[in-house]
Amino acid sequence: MSSRTSPAGRPIVIRRAVAGDAKRLTRLVRRSGAYEGKYAAAVEGYRVGQDYIEAHRTFVAAEAEEPGGRILGFYALVLAPPELDLLFVADDAQGRGIGRRLVAHMRSEARAAGLDRVRIVSHRPAEGFYDRVGAVRTGTVRAHPPAVPWDQPEFELRIPPE
Repeated sequence: MSSRTSPAGRPIVIRRAVAGDAKRLTRLVRRSGAYEGKYAAAVEGYRVGQDYIEAHRTFVAAEAEEPGGRILGFYALVLAPPELDLLFVADDAQGRGIGRRLVAHMRSEARAAGLDRVRIVSHRPAEGFYDRVGAVRTGTVRAHPPAVPWDQPEFELRIPPE
């Protein structure tokens, strides 16, 4: 499996998100299989708006060959305070290295912004992923009912200089 091609075998590029991507990013969040069942409340009604995309460093992994190619994943980096606010990969694109590639890209963006670490508040099912990409568990963020009625693992991703 390759992070360089989509499930359809098309090349993947990572590019800056634009306002026109907002609806597609919102759909990706709301359709995430990781937020089914007891986790559904966390994304119910969630919206990634144009204003959000413009305010944060938001990047998408998309199929390169098509105009407006399918978005397979995305992340949003908040600079102050430094935090990975969102990271999602489409269910059918998981296991192909796209999430790992997005994290590597985020590290480069964080480094370029002069950051030496990024906080991550993880969704429980993604805890193992963040561990595998080198994030270090630093604690637990307590539940915030009703939207997030469970505790969440907190990580720190160190950004070494080049």
